[in-house]
Amino acid sequence: MALALGWGAPARAQTAPPERVINIYNWSDYIDPKMLDAFTKETGIKVVYDTYDNNEILETKLLAGRSGYDLVVPSGPFLQRLIRAQVFQPLDKAKIPNLVHAWPEIAGRLATYDPGNAYAVDYMWGTTGIGVNLGLVRERLGAAQPLNTWNLVLNGGLLNKLKDCGVMLLDSPEDLIPSLLPAYGLKPDTKRWDDITQVTDALFKVRGAVRKFHSSEYINGLANGDLCLAVGYSGDVMQAKRRAEEAKNDVEIAYYVPREGALMWFDAFAIPKDAPHAAEAHTFIDYMMRPEVAAANTNFVSYASGNAAAKKFVKAEILGNPGIYPDDATLQRLFVNTAWDDRTQRFVTRAWTRVRTGR
Repeated sequence: MALALGWGAPARAQTAPPERVINIYNWSDYIDPKMLDAFTKETGIKVVYDTYDNNEILETKLLAGRSGYDLVVPSGPFLQRLIRAQVFQPLDKAKIPNLVHAWPEIAGRLATYDPGNAYAVDYMWGTTGIGVNLGLVRERLGAAQPLNTWNLVLNGGLLNKLKDCGVMLLDSPEDLIPSLLPAYGLKPDTKRWDDITQVTDALFKVRGAVRKFHSSEYINGLANGDLCLAVGYSGDVMQAKRRAEEAKNDVEIAYYVPREGALMWFDAFAIPKDAPHAAEAHTFIDYMMRPEVAAANTNFVSYASGNAAAKKFVKAEILGNPGIYPDDATLQRLFVNTAWDDRTQRFVTRAWTRVRTGR
């Protein structure tokens, strides 16, 4: 009877609660790993963290569906296109109280791609410009040559003088083409094929001086002295500068916002519609929007945060650097671009393949 009633039997084992997890897909070299550890320690949510180095890879995964990711970080025009494709779920802003710290100026510009900021929260923002190894470039071009101009990239005579010391350009037509359009007096957000062709034809002519098109390798290339010029993202060039200084290898890196204008870009947190752990994704965004956490990431990657309250925790040398946090005069030279329609996107893809391959 006792056994039948369970008397004296061992207590039934408790069912363990399911493990909480978040699967993140983000750009490479783009977060302070300590913040991931701190997030897990505080919340108990395990972070599975994968990286990519161009928006096309991310877009392909998301459009295919069932990517398994809970949080992704697309850039502006890709965010816009993916919102149109109904890839993301609207944010439950009640679950992200730290949104009060969002920088109104940055959120307003991000709304170009995400009206009402319904689907995304800016993580980092910056510019696309020119990184140079000052010693190598001055040695070849002379002290009088202006370095804050797209002419440095588009003038074959100048670029060929730098070929031997290494030139790398972003493998990203969405960033490079709009950036270069103002050098021809054209609108950076133009959708005219003739305008786009003017830029891609110019790049095709100088591609022989380009060692490689890549969207992240130039960081180490600049830092190690293996490159003398790279068109890249502001924070990446600043990372290269910092690594060179830490290595004490006598490599002096500088970043320039071209006088003709530069593209302002935004990388934003967004949650796929089919995210398996949407609640954990909201928790992660809220954690990242804490001013101290946002500042820690900025201090690690040298990109400007979309968090206004974070500025008081950002290192003085980063906050005071106009290449990272542009002053008002520089902001006036910055612009945003919107997504190409599908037909124009296919045209750009063909034109860019020609630039990259030389065929």
